[in-house]
Amino acid sequence: MLRFSTAGESHGQALVAILEGIPAGLTINIEDINADLARRQQGYGRGQRMNIETDKVNILSGVRHKYTMSSPITLMIKNKDWENWTTIMSPTELDKKDNSLNRPRPGHADLAGLMKYGSSDFRDILERASARETAARVAVGAVCKALLKEFGINIYSYVETIGSVSAKISNINKSKIQTFAEKSQVRCPDKNAEEKMIQLIKKTTAKGDTLGGKFRIIAENIPAGLGSHTQWDKKLDGKLAQSLMSIQAVKAVEVGIGTKFAEVSGSDAHDEIFYSSKRGFYRTTNRAGGTEGGMTNGENIEISCTMKPIPSLVRPLKSVNIKTKKAEKAEAVRSDVCAVPAAGIVGEAAVAYELANAMIEKFGGDCIKDMKVNYKNYISRIQKI
Repeated sequence: MLRFSTAGESHGQALVAILEGIPAGLTINIEDINADLARRQQGYGRGQRMNIETDKVNILSGVRHKYTMSSPITLMIKNKDWENWTTIMSPTELDKKDNSLNRPRPGHADLAGLMKYGSSDFRDILERASARETAARVAVGAVCKALLKEFGINIYSYVETIGSVSAKISNINKSKIQTFAEKSQVRCPDKNAEEKMIQLIKKTTAKGDTLGGKFRIIAENIPAGLGSHTQWDKKLDGKLAQSLMSIQAVKAVEVGIGTKFAEVSGSDAHDEIFYSSKRGFYRTTNRAGGTEGGMTNGENIEISCTMKPIPSLVRPLKSVNIKTKKAEKAEAVRSDVCAVPAAGIVGEAAVAYELANAMIEKFGGDCIKDMKVNYKNYISRIQKI
C-alpha cells in the first residue's frame, strides 16, 4: 500500500514529501517530475510568487541510478523566496519586529486554525494552509504517474469553467482535448472560451478580486476491478473524492455527470452494457465516470472539481482584529487572481496517487516486474469472461 506525507511552510526553507510503497525497479526521470512542477506554476492569473520560484525537485532517498529501491522516496523542493523570510520564518531566532498577522481572511484557515492551535497570530496557520504545499503533492503524483505509465494509464486535466465563462467541450474532438489544453494559457481546450476567460481574469485583476472555476480530470486505459464494494472505506470513488477535496479551495467533487444525475430519469442515467469479441464488455456512454459500486468498470475515470475564488484579496473583505476586537479589513496577502488551471495539475496528482495505490493493492509485488506479471494474468482472465 502507498502512503505519503508532506512537510514545509509556504515561506520556509523547503517543501518535503516522503512517499512509501512504490515497488522496486520503477524508472524515475527527474525531468518528468520537474515538468509537472512547471505545469503547476503556469496559467494566466497566477501571482507574483510564480515570478520568484522555479520549482525543481531534489530526490534525497529511495532512488538509485534512476530506479526505485522499494525504500521510502524523499522529495524536496527548495523555496527561493526563503531568503526574503529568513527572520520572519526562522526556526531558532526571534523576530524583533512585529510581523504578526491579526486580521483573519474570510474563507481562509486563518481564524479557525488560530482558535484550534492557540497561536498568537495566524502566520503559523497560513504558512502551512497555503496552496504552496501542493507543489510537494505534484511531485508525489509525478512518481505515481511513472508507475501508471508502465500499465498504459494516462492522466490529464483541463479547465471547464472560470467565473461565468464555460467551455463547450462537446464540440471538441476527444482525441484533441489534452493537446489543446496543454497549449492554452488557462488550460482550456476551447479557444473561444479561453479568450473570454483571459479577458475576465484581466477585469477581475483590475477590481482587486479573485476567480474560481471548475476543472476536469480524465484517466484513460483503466482496468476494471480497482477498488472494492465490500467496505465503505475501500470504495475507490470515495478515496478519489477525499483526495481531491483535500486540495486547497476545492469545494465540490463530481464523478461522471455528478449533480446532473438529479435531473434525469434512471433510463437516461446509467451506461448500457455491450459486448464484442474484439473489445469485450464496453459502454457507449460514461455517465458513471468509470466507477460502479466503488470499483472501476473499465471506462475512463472522469471527475470534475469546483474551486472557490481565492480568499486573499487585494481589496479585502470585512474582518475583526483578533487583538483589539475592532472591525477592520482583512489582511491583504499576496496571492493569485485565478489558480484554476494550476489546481487541475494538483488534481492529476491526487488521482494518480489513488490509482497507483489501487493498482499496487490489486496487483501487488515487491518489484515492478512482479506487478506486471500479475497485471497481465488478471487481464487475460477477465478477457475470458
